[in-house]
Amino acid sequence: VQLQASGGGLVQPGGFLRLSCAASGSLFSIDDMAWYRQAPGKQRELVTLIRSGGRIIYADSVKGRFTISRDNAKDTVFLQMNSLKPEDTAVYYCNINNGLGYYWGQGTLVTVSS
Repeated sequence: VQLQASGGGLVQPGGFLRLSCAASGSLFSIDDMAWYRQAPGKQRELVTLIRSGGRIIYADSVKGRFTISRDNAKDTVFLQMNSLKPEDTAVYYCNINNGLGYYWGQGTLVTVSS
């Protein structure tokens, strides 16, 4: 299983970015698709998760600003990030669970700075 994330970059506070993560390989049936992030000097944390049935979980820090979605036909998960803040600066990792294991993407850097 391979996960290819894209969409990171440098954005000013208040701006927006859209991350994508495409899964490929022996996927079988994907259950959860999620985004995590790790800021410098901090532990990796869950940002948001979307289950196969559609249930969504958001970290309190991103509620109302970030939106997760998935395209099951393309085995792709998206993260729309609006009203970005400097504290959102981190490497963002996608993660999937297909019932056989958990798989991680390579990470994409998001920098929010003026």
